[in-house]
Amino acid sequence: MSAVSNLLSSGPGALLKENLAAALKQAIMEGRLAPGQRVIEGKWAREFGAAQASVREAINLLIAEGFLIKDAGRSARVVNYREQDIAHLYEVRAAIEGFAAQLISAKGVDISPLEAALDRMANAMKAQDMKALVRSDLEFHIALLEAPGNPVLADVGRKLLFPLFAFIQMRVLASGQGPEAWDDDMQYHRWMLQILREGNPNLAGQFVQQCMRRFAAAAYQVWENKEGSVEAHNRDQRSQRQKVKTPNA
Repeated sequence: MSAVSNLLSSGPGALLKENLAAALKQAIMEGRLAPGQRVIEGKWAREFGAAQASVREAINLLIAEGFLIKDAGRSARVVNYREQDIAHLYEVRAAIEGFAAQLISAKGVDISPLEAALDRMANAMKAQDMKALVRSDLEFHIALLEAPGNPVLADVGRKLLFPLFAFIQMRVLASGQGPEAWDDDMQYHRWMLQILREGNPNLAGQFVQQCMRRFAAAAYQVWENKEGSVEAHNRDQRSQRQKVKTPNA
C-alpha cells in the first residue's frame, strides 16, 4: 500500500472522506482524471486502499464543490465545460468580481494579497511554470473575492472558480500552451490593481467586468484552439485591448 493510501485509510470517517476528496481533486488537477471522464468508485477505492463507500462520500463532496457532476443512475464524471458553459461562467464572474471590485474601492480595503498573487504570476511566467501560473492566477481572483470581507461572496466565488481553474489547467497542459499566452492578460491584472487603488467604485466595477469579457474572449481562442496558434490568440488579445478603456485613458 502506498504512503498516500496509508494516510487515507488511517483517518476517522469525516477526515477520511475529506482526504479522499483532496486526493481525487489532485488527480483532476494533474490530468489523471480528464474532463468528462467517469470516476469509477471501485477503481479509486482499490488505488487508495479505502472502502468504496468512503470514495462515494468523497465524490459527493466534489460534486458539491463543482469538480464532478452526476446524473441520476450514472457514475460521476469530471466537469467538462462546453463553449456555452464558459460564456455563462464568465457572465457570472463579471457580475461577482465586478461587485467585489466595487466593494474594495468603496471600503478602501487592503489589496496586498492581490499584489502578492500578481507577483507570483510574474515569477511563474519567468520560470515557464504553467501549473504555478494557473494556480497564482486563481489565487489572484480568489483574493479579489475575499478582500471585501463578505463570506457569501467569497464562498460563491470559490465554488465557481476552483473547478473552472482546474479545467483551465487541464486544457493548458493538454494543449502545450506556454506563458506567452498570458502576456497581455498580465497587463489587465496590473490595470485592475491600479483601478482598485484609485478608490472609484463605479469605475472599478466596470473595468473588472470589461476584464472578464476580455478573459472570456481569450478562453475561446486558446481552449477551443479555433485559429490553431498562440500567435493568433495574442493578435486577438492586442486587438481587443484597443477596445477596453485603460486606467489612463
